[in-house]
Amino acid sequence: MVERPLHQSPADEAELVEHARRHSPAAIRLILQQQNRRLYRIARSIVRDDSEAEDVLQEAYVRAFTRLSTFRGDARFSTWLARIVINEALGRLRHRRPTLELSAVMARMTGAQIIPFPHVSMPPDPEALMAQQEIRALLEQAIDRLPDAFRTVLVARLVEGLSTEETAELLGIRPETVKTRLHRARRLLKRDLEEQIGPVLAGAFPFAGCRCRCLTEAVLERLGLA
Repeated sequence: MVERPLHQSPADEAELVEHARRHSPAAIRLILQQQNRRLYRIARSIVRDDSEAEDVLQEAYVRAFTRLSTFRGDARFSTWLARIVINEALGRLRHRRPTLELSAVMARMTGAQIIPFPHVSMPPDPEALMAQQEIRALLEQAIDRLPDAFRTVLVARLVEGLSTEETAELLGIRPETVKTRLHRARRLLKRDLEEQIGPVLAGAFPFAGCRCRCLTEAVLERLGLA
């Protein structure tokens, strides 16, 4: 039987899973495209390393799609995938720190392309772009410094936009715990950024380079001095 083609528009999750069970490359590719960024961020928030997070994601995908028959539909497929990613990432931590028990990691764990800057119609000049990149780097470093017990909650809630209930289901904790950890993560992040960002603010809202030159020439022209 010829498989019905799958398009890039979001498809029904159950339909995609059924196609994937039949080893449809198109379905698996679409699932990966839909889940890659969210699952990468979750893995990255646990292992705190870009390349290792990619390794975690790849291994988790292989594990998931070779054992797709074990997916019973008790949770959403995206949640099931995320739990496999979390387990794989935690396994990497156990190899790094063999004396650390899984129960201790789960008790402390909550979780970087990181938070995107708002879209602007004009590309920023080099000075503005450099300032944005520096602030992004500070933000990534501050998130990495959060305790394990808060980092994944912060990433799930604020970066990925999951609800409190979705985050609780994903991490296997109570919604009240999600709220508490998010509140404390925000406080720690705010304090860290206040300490780190002061020197960067001196270069914020730069007006140099091409922008400075263009304005100068425009003013001189209007004054008849160009």
